[in-house]
Amino acid sequence: MKKQVIAVVDDLLFASKIRGAAEQAGAEVRFVKTAEALLEAARSGEPAVVILDLQTSLLDPFAAAEMLKTDERTRAVSVVGFFPHVQADLQRRAQAAGIEHVMPRSVFNQRLPEIVGGEL
Repeated sequence: MKKQVIAVVDDLLFASKIRGAAEQAGAEVRFVKTAEALLEAARSGEPAVVILDLQTSLLDPFAAAEMLKTDERTRAVSVVGFFPHVQADLQRRAQAAGIEHVMPRSVFNQRLPEIVGGEL
């Protein structure tokens, strides 16, 4: 069974990078656009990781992370958030919301193969 990656990303460049890394890792990626779809996707499978762009306009990534971490069926799912390095306030907010792995975009890009492989 393929590893499942769920991503909330509205930047097409990052979506393409995530899709390519997932294919290389033999993982399946599912892009969602709403908090409800995120929760449903996380509950319906056993995702290796949820990736949140902390700048997305699709949903509130901090509220989405809190939702995942307070739901009994999804609290164990690993969540990775990435942000532009110039917006360190997003890092603090993400950590407060329960996101375990928060990193600048440059680090996210470097670690993407291990992230989609569920090896964090």
